[in-house]
Amino acid sequence: MLLATFKLCAGSSYRYLRNMKGLRQQTIMAISQELSKRVLGGPTPSAWINQVRRRSSLLSSRLEESLHSDQDVAYLRQGEEAMQKALGILGNEDGWKSETERSNGDKVLSKVVPDVGKVFRLEVVVDQPMERLYEELVERMEDMGDWNPSVKEIKVLQKIGKDTIITHETAAETPGNIVGPRDFVSVRCAKRRGSTCVLAGKATHFGDMPEQKGIIRAEHGPTCMVLRPVTGNPFQTKLTWLLSIDLKGWLPKAVINQVMSQTQVDFANHLRKRLVSSSAPAVSC
Repeated sequence: MLLATFKLCAGSSYRYLRNMKGLRQQTIMAISQELSKRVLGGPTPSAWINQVRRRSSLLSSRLEESLHSDQDVAYLRQGEEAMQKALGILGNEDGWKSETERSNGDKVLSKVVPDVGKVFRLEVVVDQPMERLYEELVERMEDMGDWNPSVKEIKVLQKIGKDTIITHETAAETPGNIVGPRDFVSVRCAKRRGSTCVLAGKATHFGDMPEQKGIIRAEHGPTCMVLRPVTGNPFQTKLTWLLSIDLKGWLPKAVINQVMSQTQVDFANHLRKRLVSSSAPAVSC
């Protein structure tokens, strides 16, 4: 269950000065770009969150409201809140316990977070440049069902601005049908500064995608992926994935813990195979 998003960019043109809506849009995009630079400029996830909170302003909120519907603004805010919450969890190093660790260095950690529940943290190093991972996880997100057996289908339901989307994800049934059919509706957003990408999301409500018969509407979030080049080696990427899911229904905790940690380990393996087998050129994000 991944989090996917889109690149943030801005442009300017003299003709916008003749159109107040265009001027407002130019202004909000410039503000967003500057906020992104400041948000992702710090050395640690917790520092990024503090900068987001300090830089958020009433002016930028009003500009957003003039350019989007009330519902769109709500989605934008949900995405930002998910990112702040997820980075805050990753930034707190206390209380993490090992779930599993592989000989190649892949490891899954977990801890219980107040008001969230048990969260899982995957840490892996992939022998591919960060841009290649970004392309596969973001630009080609709807193809994920082709290579990740835990995902049956992902569809983008709506794009909001340049960095926020609403998605519907149908999870594949687990072996032995331990966990029955589940689907997810999520708001997802991204921030990029230099060589670091942060992809975050959480469950949301989307009127055009009601619950479906025979499928339990599960919820995830806050969730987050952080992609960074390995220090000294730009051809390797450190991927950290915070996974938080409420599968709904009645399931023993032991089953949930096993499914979550195994899902993350399997994801790393399938992602590596996809990156090696796919011949698509890397795209800078």
